[in-house]
Amino acid sequence: MNAHAQIEAEAAIADPRPRSAVSHGVGVAGLAGLFAWIAIARQFGMDGPNSALMAVFWCALPMVVWSLLVDRVHRNPSTGIDWSALPKPLSETLDISISKIAGLWATWGLIAVIYCIGRWYWEGGYQFSMSVLATVAPWLVGLSIPYVLWLDRRLKDPRDGAWIFGQWLAGQGVADPEKLYDHFRAWAVKAFFLAFMISIVPGGFGDFVRAPMAEILSGPVPMINWLITGMFVVDVMFATVGYALTMKPLDAHIRSANPYAAGWTAALICYPPFILMNPGGPLDHHKAAGDWAMWFANYPVLLVGTGLALVLLTAIYAWATVAFGLRFSNLTHRGILTHGPYAWTKHPAYLSKNLFWWLSLLPFFATSGSLVDAARNTAILAIVSGVYYWRARTEEAHLGQDPAYREYADWMERNGPIPRLIRRLTGRTPANLAPAE
Repeated sequence: MNAHAQIEAEAAIADPRPRSAVSHGVGVAGLAGLFAWIAIARQFGMDGPNSALMAVFWCALPMVVWSLLVDRVHRNPSTGIDWSALPKPLSETLDISISKIAGLWATWGLIAVIYCIGRWYWEGGYQFSMSVLATVAPWLVGLSIPYVLWLDRRLKDPRDGAWIFGQWLAGQGVADPEKLYDHFRAWAVKAFFLAFMISIVPGGFGDFVRAPMAEILSGPVPMINWLITGMFVVDVMFATVGYALTMKPLDAHIRSANPYAAGWTAALICYPPFILMNPGGPLDHHKAAGDWAMWFANYPVLLVGTGLALVLLTAIYAWATVAFGLRFSNLTHRGILTHGPYAWTKHPAYLSKNLFWWLSLLPFFATSGSLVDAARNTAILAIVSGVYYWRARTEEAHLGQDPAYREYADWMERNGPIPRLIRRLTGRTPANLAPAE
């Protein structure tokens, strides 16, 4: 071991990783529930949309139970709930709750109007999303009343963005504009991404459940593709749960939504209807492109080795979502993660996703034999990777407003395996190699 490596190793021992906002157990509980339902669905041929929604439910339920009974997240100070005191009298919080419910319902009404105006919400998979949301909407409206009345009596400060919006609707002005703006940003994130996640839940789930075992075992490529599909199913299920359960008693509420236009731009161009990477889009890198299975079809060792590497990368990508437990969502701060793949690098999902694309597409080869097509696809995929680097930097700018994230980022720079590897390759020595006193 050279002197530099020894210094880093000693620093890591004396420099423990900051505590993660989420435990390993909650993600494992969610995986157990999800895999149990998938096994049942495969056994009985339940591969339809409703079965896919049940998979979301059975992924969520064990995580909620674990979070409340084992991790006891409802007791975290970050919930803003005061369990040490008796609930406030209803008469003391009733006016606040009425304003909050009015603001909440008005917010949902605005979202419904946007859904109705956006044509894309009534095409393809989004039709399923609209059907699901329309079904649950009356229940949400009804249950929001007892929930808000119950929660406001226990919150230290129940005057949040929904309350401010309700006050404004009643002609009382805006007490805190920034809280109001963050309220709208948070609900914009939830509305945009929840509809998208629900729209893609049935597709991958159905493909994974209905695939015949004989076909899966017919060769390495079908097996590898099935495993990759399964990893993406895990990612989608956990992400859907995350967008659905943004609740304070679960400590899964949105602390803040990204306030930077650059952050929103970088994220939204990766998702429909604004996506730039789809076929025919400006960042389409699939023209005259093959894939790993085609290029290595006559090279069994390369075929299997590449396929296993793609399964590993997809597993890391899914693990990065599982690590969030109940808290996954884009463009938000819902607690700082430091465990799982986030102990290796600050952006394991982006890193593994982009490596997956490069390895699976091999864009420097073109089925047309044209060097121009190969160069174009390579350059465009490099731009796509640049978009994800941009996303990462805008997320860091947002999360960096929290001292807990700055502490984690500094620790990662000193001790993270990926940053340390980059340092060895570049010969760079970080300014903060030693922990701050």
